[in-house]
Amino acid sequence: MNISSQSRRASAMTAGVFGVAGAFGLGLPGCTVGPDYRGPPETAVINAPAARGPFVSGAGPAFSSEPAEDAWWRLYDSTALDALVNEAFAANTDLRMAQANLERSKALLREARAARQPTATLNFDPSYEQLSAESFLLSRSLPALGLYDTGISVSYEVDLFGGIRRAIEAATANDEAVRAAYDMTRVVVAAETARAYADVCSASEELEVTRRALALQMQSSQVTQRLVSAGRAPILDSTRSEGEVAQTRADIPVLESQRTNALYRLAALTAHPPAEYPRVADSCSSALRLERPIPVGDGAALLRRRPDVRAAERQLAAATARIGVATAELYPRVTLGIAAGSTGSLSDFMTAPTNRYGAAVGIQWEANQTAARARIAQANAETQRLLARFDGVVLAALREIESALSAYGHNLRREEDLVAAQARASEAQLQSQRLYEGGKLDFLPFLDAQRTLTAADRAVAVAHAQIASDQVAIFLALGGGWESAGGP
Repeated sequence: MNISSQSRRASAMTAGVFGVAGAFGLGLPGCTVGPDYRGPPETAVINAPAARGPFVSGAGPAFSSEPAEDAWWRLYDSTALDALVNEAFAANTDLRMAQANLERSKALLREARAARQPTATLNFDPSYEQLSAESFLLSRSLPALGLYDTGISVSYEVDLFGGIRRAIEAATANDEAVRAAYDMTRVVVAAETARAYADVCSASEELEVTRRALALQMQSSQVTQRLVSAGRAPILDSTRSEGEVAQTRADIPVLESQRTNALYRLAALTAHPPAEYPRVADSCSSALRLERPIPVGDGAALLRRRPDVRAAERQLAAATARIGVATAELYPRVTLGIAAGSTGSLSDFMTAPTNRYGAAVGIQWEANQTAARARIAQANAETQRLLARFDGVVLAALREIESALSAYGHNLRREEDLVAAQARASEAQLQSQRLYEGGKLDFLPFLDAQRTLTAADRAVAVAHAQIASDQVAIFLALGGGWESAGGP
């Protein structure tokens, strides 16, 4: 028999064997053990009406019921911020790791799907051997021989009880969970980039406020020194004034450090060393501010959008499918196989005496099912654990958005009062300065007015920074940013 005829025979046997396999599969269309996952159970928190309705803390004028924005950073109309977020999406190291995890997950899914395909093994093993004559009970030496062994074997597992199908379901759900984790990384990267940029801007504003306060105190100190020189004020007033100047000046290095550190965070987020921080952030001199109402949507939209909720749900789906994988181990495994080949002397290569072929059906069943049932119990327990975790993720998402909305609304009202107090403190400082320079007011009331104004200016600047941070926290809690172009 030559190679071509042997190959034709092997092909015919393969078609026959796998035709039988197809008949098995068609004959058992619904035989897939384990529960069918059709979404979270009705008792899950995500299905509660209170979880899907309007937000409790989102009823004020600072919020809109319009759907939340995806590329929310564009609401600030800042070309610098847009450029920074785009650069972070392109180069951030966390996103690169998430991308690698996603590629690995896709490969694992391809591996799982390969289990429903036949496996084939080819071999060709030529050798040159001197056989032992005595092993054949011969007294004379045998001549050295050229030997060979070649063949092809094909096997196919008939998925009678759906164990392979459930494994593919689990791998698919795991892949979707990894994709959701990638999306969550995009959300975090966008938010942290915006937060770092907002911190740069806020620190710049606080620096400007502190420098203005320092200039005002230095001016007042000069007035005090002139009054002391003219004998109209005691030397103690000059000493106190100089102390206030030094105290205010001491705050500047702290704020400069905060600004520099925020620039370094931007550098890391955009995959640059600190010395190459994005220079586009240098020009920001006032706190990042969104003046329009923030669109927040409702609970149902939030839970659909949040990638961490989606990842937890997909992990629950994968765990449910693994119950079927474990259950299939209770039943027999049926494998169909064929083999064809040739073994013998090289001088008789592929001749009739050396050729071989065969077909087989293999059935394996574990009679002692204690371990298999233990694995089913483990899979059920894992599903219950992941259901509880899914409920926890949903509750955490709702808590985060409600807390962020509440903090933002309260801080907006606090900012209004601080601005009003700042206006009064500025007016009082001007009045006290005129009275002090005219000799109608002692130094201590004048100094107290200056301190009050400085504290009010700083409080307003800090409030601006807090408002910017609160806005970023809201957008992070809303989970936007992963839908925008640029993902794999």
